[in-house]
Amino acid sequence: MTRLGDLERAVMDVLWDWPAGTGAGVTVREVAEALPGRELAYTTVMTVLDRLAGKGMVERERAGRAWSYRPAASREAHIAGLMLDALDLAGSRDAALVRFARSVSGTEAEVLRAALAAEADPARGDGTDAPSTAPEPRRG
Repeated sequence: MTRLGDLERAVMDVLWDWPAGTGAGVTVREVAEALPGRELAYTTVMTVLDRLAGKGMVERERAGRAWSYRPAASREAHIAGLMLDALDLAGSRDAALVRFARSVSGTEAEVLRAALAAEADPARGDGTDAPSTAPEPRRG
């Protein structure tokens, strides 16, 4: 899983937060204008987006003379991948999972229980595995 630098993360946050209903991706200029508290050169933002495309984090397509960009995966899928990578670093995945489970709030524990129950019994059909929050399957 790709770990992001500060500027890459800020750019990805713009893309993840961009209104999805527009149908089109986001141009370099739109990303540059949407970066809070940063006045970056157009070429800097273009370089960051190009690197993110090379890392597979964004997809791009021609929009006239410019490129438009959109995230290749959701923020939740990215974070889930980082969490799985962190588990790979643990001496004991089981111990790390238990420690994590003990550190979450009651509400978060309920979300985990519902997701695990839905995974164990996909026929439950109670909506607990909503696509917007369920992590994508691990590849690799």
